[in-house]
Amino acid sequence: MLKEFFVDHLRVLICDTREELGVLAAKETAAYLTEFLSMNNRCNVIFAAAPSQNEFLDHLSRNKEINWSKIQAFHMDEYMDLPDGPPQRFSRYLDEHIFSKVPFQKVNYLNPQDKALLDVYDALFRHGHADACFMGIGENGHIAFNDPDVANLFDTYCFKQVSLDDACRMQQVHDGCFPAIDDVPKRALSLTVPALLRSSRLFCMVPGETKAKAVREMLRKPISMSCPASSLRLHINATMYLDRNSAKYLE
Repeated sequence: MLKEFFVDHLRVLICDTREELGVLAAKETAAYLTEFLSMNNRCNVIFAAAPSQNEFLDHLSRNKEINWSKIQAFHMDEYMDLPDGPPQRFSRYLDEHIFSKVPFQKVNYLNPQDKALLDVYDALFRHGHADACFMGIGENGHIAFNDPDVANLFDTYCFKQVSLDDACRMQQVHDGCFPAIDDVPKRALSLTVPALLRSSRLFCMVPGETKAKAVREMLRKPISMSCPASSLRLHINATMYLDRNSAKYLE
């Protein structure tokens, strides 16, 4: 690790490489889960689906000390207007990187077409909270699919249908998920900013040069929904992991 500092309440760690970032984030999240489960019979965890999470999820899924059978998994957003099969669906990504690799107590998919599953999300996030949230930020500063145009720090909903802005959709092309912006869906279902911030513990993994400008805006400018990720600075128990590339504009 190269550096550690705080911005408001947010703890920020800068690692040399994205691999080092993944190792450190997995180590610290595993320690949190293990301690939490030593005192509780169940842990509700939100997962993000994006290439920025690859190294972190790879190392976390190999941890043998976590009692995965006590963990219920949720994911924070999902495209609308995509059929069930395509690899671009976030549920498919999470299946491949974590959900199928460890024996969760239960996996709760955020499926826009399944009312019963949406009721499960509503029951937890409207009347309670997650015990941990593993997340990233977007090139436009979004968290989940709360782009600047739709993010609301005081949202009364726990999840909602949102329209994706062009910067968000272009990121999916940059990440190699779609060949062109016209192939990227324009609508998604997303947990809201308050639903994410109500999580007891936040871990935010942000590697890569494409996120460097968003990181600078998030940490160096006033907290604002023009950069929804800046709201993480309000959380009293949040950690952000950067690599040298995503932190390049912080010096």
